Amino acid sequence: MKLTMQWETVIGLEVHAQLATKSKIFSGAATAYGAEPNRQACAVDLGFPGVLPVLNHAAVRMAVKFGLAINAEIAPVSVFARKNYFYPDLPKGYQISQYELPIVGKGKLHIRTADGEERIVGITRAHLEEDAGKSVHGEIRGLTGVDLNRAGTPLLEIVSEPDMRSAEEAVAYVKSLHALVRYLGICDGNMQEGSFRCDANVSVRPKGQEKFGTRAEIKNLNSFRFLERAINYEVERQIDVIEGGGAVVQETRLYDSERNETRSMRSKEEAFDYRYFPDPDLLPVRIDEDLKNTLREDLPELPDAKFARFRDAYGLSADDAAQLSGGRELADFFEAVIDAASGNARASANWVTGELMAALNRDGLEITQSPVTPVMIGEMIRRIDDNTISGKLAKQVFDAMWRGEGGADAVIDKLGLRQITDTSAIEAIIDQIIAANPGPCAEYRAGKDKLFGFFVGQVMKESKGKANPAQVNELLRKKLQ
Repeated sequence: MKLTMQWETVIGLEVHAQLATKSKIFSGAATAYGAEPNRQACAVDLGFPGVLPVLNHAAVRMAVKFGLAINAEIAPVSVFARKNYFYPDLPKGYQISQYELPIVGKGKLHIRTADGEERIVGITRAHLEEDAGKSVHGEIRGLTGVDLNRAGTPLLEIVSEPDMRSAEEAVAYVKSLHALVRYLGICDGNMQEGSFRCDANVSVRPKGQEKFGTRAEIKNLNSFRFLERAINYEVERQIDVIEGGGAVVQETRLYDSERNETRSMRSKEEAFDYRYFPDPDLLPVRIDEDLKNTLREDLPELPDAKFARFRDAYGLSADDAAQLSGGRELADFFEAVIDAASGNARASANWVTGELMAALNRDGLEITQSPVTPVMIGEMIRRIDDNTISGKLAKQVFDAMWRGEGGADAVIDKLGLRQITDTSAIEAIIDQIIAANPGPCAEYRAGKDKLFGFFVGQVMKESKGKANPAQVNELLRKKLQ
């Protein structure tokens, strides 16, 4: 990176979370993903003359829940405004959004970077708005199609303070936000389907300078990896422009993932370009204390609280606690394993973060799609604890369960994996190994202690891995002495 130590990066993010309502924010049209083009757009979404928007109260409640979760100010009165611009996928010629009086005011989000550093990122505001439609390129030769299924879909736009100083911090922030909206149940977080996406405002300034540099906005980043790569590219680009004697232009840019570069899209609009004014068809939204109290009582245990509990109550490392509390489904799965494993939290964490996550990643599955259930893993851990199987044999059990061969007990019996704990049986194998290896035996007794591992390996090999390792070690030392 060219002379980046002389520069400081400044990043602010605007995240659009599609709210998990069954109908749109101002109409009764469905919001389900994957419908045929223009099958889920009613007269309100299409901007027909004479139609009136009606606010979806479920979207309001979801926005308030988010505000409470980040300890933000909840506006007692918020107002919807018309954001005017002309684009083919915006049939009304304006987008209904919030401008001067958003529903959620200043709040904060705790983040944890990959190296374990904890920080707080300020949130400026979060406001409700409707999504636009989608322009479709390439399906009709020489023409651009317009799909208005998304028009009117409820969004919560979450605007951060320019508090992040690296792409890594930006990714940590978005991951924390992604986990939070999923914990709250207000957004499914599906980035591939566009229900969670972000715009990154990126600028650079000389280190020590207080004034911000000119920013560029990178639009519609729909993966954590693309966010990181786009920011890193844009930082390099802006530094090269300035060090080459030029000036960074305030503009909107798009990220090309195939070329790993950003490119200019249009000049950056300011608020006055949109000619905001209050929507005359929508009444102000009023939030009273009773509603806030009701929604506050309905909040689940949030990621930060769950992280602290996993670390403190279960004795997990900070890394394990962070990973296991990073998603509500994974956290629930982990605690179900603990219940099934008779409370063995450490073993439960090891198996979930180890073998289970590796298998899920290998096969491209989500935790909710795991063929191995918490009960199956818990049963397997109990069999390790009661010496029915060793930890090494347990991996064979897990693999068989993953292949659908049944629960732990069934697999153990089917594969004949029950551990040998009969002292006389283990002694017989040890005697056989010692008799077959007089040379190494003499060397060990002469002081070559490293040969002990050789004898352990031979005993385990002869027992096909079924001999109890602790008993093998204890009996073998006695016999060799």
